[in-house]
Amino acid sequence: MKRDFIHITDFSSDEIHEIFALTAKLKAYLKEGKEYIPLKGKNMAMIFAKPSARTRISFETGMSQLGGHAIYLSPGDIGIGKREAVKDIARVISRYDDIIMARLFEHRHMLELAEFASVPVINGLTNLNHPCQIMADIFTILEHRKHLNDLKVAFIGDGNNVANSWINLAARLPMHFVLASPGGYDPDPGILNNARNIGISHIDILRDPAEAVKDADVIYTDVWASMGQESEMEQRRADFIPFQINSALMKHARKDAFVMHCLPAHRGDEITDEVIDGPNSIVFDEAENRMHVQKSIIVKLLLG
Repeated sequence: MKRDFIHITDFSSDEIHEIFALTAKLKAYLKEGKEYIPLKGKNMAMIFAKPSARTRISFETGMSQLGGHAIYLSPGDIGIGKREAVKDIARVISRYDDIIMARLFEHRHMLELAEFASVPVINGLTNLNHPCQIMADIFTILEHRKHLNDLKVAFIGDGNNVANSWINLAARLPMHFVLASPGGYDPDPGILNNARNIGISHIDILRDPAEAVKDADVIYTDVWASMGQESEMEQRRADFIPFQINSALMKHARKDAFVMHCLPAHRGDEITDEVIDGPNSIVFDEAENRMHVQKSIIVKLLLG
């Protein structure tokens, strides 16, 4: 049976660690110049309703490094859910290609795509979650810490799709996850309740960013207004100004706390230059690891 990667919870804890092991191996192969092309002759269709530099480059380059080929379908090529029914394009692409990656607005469209496609589907982002990003993030933390024991992650900002995926990860790997956000910007309640009911992680929702970053191993942020929320930017900026990652907030954190951002960063809004470019930042390591982790996910779904 074909498998999809729509939510982090689609993988078990053991499978997540297996993907980390494969990721380390594939990253080492690339650095050492070793060829690894298990997907020769395989094709990936990449459906973009939301444009993205990192998602396109990392998947397209990664597929090429694995010996396969990726086909970019821009928002105007399909008009998924508008010009053409989701279930129809799922069936058609399944006749052409071996795997689908989609970056969409509506999560329901991702679920329908996976339901009707006969080939694996990878979630490259929806308004609800962003699982590939968080898989790259936690792998990056593992690289730097060498272990994931007693991990505390402080997410400062909007309870958005990235925060939701962190909470999904907390349903698979034990950690202390803290989200500090203004009232009205909490994460998806269903995702939050599910992770809390599973009970392997401690999850807090706070309103004080200084309290959140105390003793954290990782301080994480994202944009205050995601794509499609531009009209809300002024209100969001007013609400989130106290939640900026800056040198003043970092004084409340451990001196060795890592700083992460999934990018693109709005410098001067959610994070300042001195922090994102500072010695605690591992932002560009996590950006690099998007490609390596996604390669492992592709191999897992196609080859088992």
